[in-house]
Amino acid sequence: MQIKWFGQSAFLVTTEAGKKILIDPFDRFLGYKMPKPIETDIVAVTHDHGDHNKIHVATGNYELVNEAKEYNCSDVQISGFKTYHDKVNGKKRGENILFRFKVDGLTICHCGDLGHLLTEDLIKDIGKVDVLMIPVGGKMTLNGEEATKVVQQLNPTITIPMHYRTKALSIIGMLLFEKADKFIKATGQRSTEVGILDINSENLSQYSGVVTMQYQ
Repeated sequence: MQIKWFGQSAFLVTTEAGKKILIDPFDRFLGYKMPKPIETDIVAVTHDHGDHNKIHVATGNYELVNEAKEYNCSDVQISGFKTYHDKVNGKKRGENILFRFKVDGLTICHCGDLGHLLTEDLIKDIGKVDVLMIPVGGKMTLNGEEATKVVQQLNPTITIPMHYRTKALSIIGMLLFEKADKFIKATGQRSTEVGILDINSENLSQYSGVVTMQYQ
């Protein structure tokens, strides 16, 4: 499969069969701009905030995935797990959905704007994770040290940080998010930078550790 990152929490996953999964699309956000239109088969939205829910950038007869439930989209199995955008059960920033995608023999977990550590029950329900996409920018979500604890809870082969400060962001973005540096250091894992991530069950271990992605 091929994974592209558009910035913030937006990813496009293309399966070996060519099915496209767009996750948490925005349109324009601070210094980021989504390419559009994006023809896709599945659009997943983790929560209803403006930098995650701009489904109008997608085209095609796609299936919208935006609830904490099970979805069976042909060769893609999707499970949504109810979580929160903060540490007080959503009282500050509302609910969030953590999505698990099973496709091409791999399990991808996208945390959305997760704001807390996982419970033992949730860890058990999620199960084995090959690729974890997790926010690390703090303030609005997990920070670097907290995200590291979630990585330890799920023990993925590959962790892709998201929702953090990059050079593309405006001054406002600099105030809203921390860099990924603290997270990478806290994990103590090898860090690899890629433009587009091409992985399968055979080469997964070649990218083990933290994979930072250049936004497309």
